[in-house]
Amino acid sequence: METVMEDEDYKWTEVKLPSIHPEPEPESEPESEPELERGTAERRRGRDIVIAIDHGHNSKHAFDWAIAHFCRLADTIYLVHAISDLKNEVVYVATQGLMEKLALEAMEVKTKARIVEGDAGKAICKVAEKLKPAAVVMGTRSRSLMQSVVQGSVSEYCVHHCKSSPLVIVPGIEVGEESII
Repeated sequence: METVMEDEDYKWTEVKLPSIHPEPEPESEPESEPELERGTAERRRGRDIVIAIDHGHNSKHAFDWAIAHFCRLADTIYLVHAISDLKNEVVYVATQGLMEKLALEAMEVKTKARIVEGDAGKAICKVAEKLKPAAVVMGTRSRSLMQSVVQGSVSEYCVHHCKSSPLVIVPGIEVGEESII
């Protein structure tokens, strides 16, 4: 586990995910550019998409929704989880396991994972500022207006402060109450 410290308030570590997509081998110089078929994944330019995750069911619902309805084959997904201290091995190992599980579920899309140290809302916005993704996907707990005002929420913070497009997925009736680990 190697921690990258870009500035005083932004520390993160890249999670090594199991390799699902083979790395392309460097080719010798091709004689001519191959023709790409119209509408194929090779023709489309991939987008970077940040998906904020935690160990809750609403986060899993947002992840599933993004994979099913938003992501394309050429996209790169960045799974981001914020923790208070990167040196906490118990939380790091649990989060790494969660990210590996989610990466396997999104096997058709290239996936990278980061664990970021700090307050969740600020950390997600900081990652979005650095990566400049097409969207930041996150779940919400569907609190009432009064609860959101009193307690605050990560998704509300990101909607107001994120420089990329935040996409907040509200859970439906089918989302359960249990944790995904």
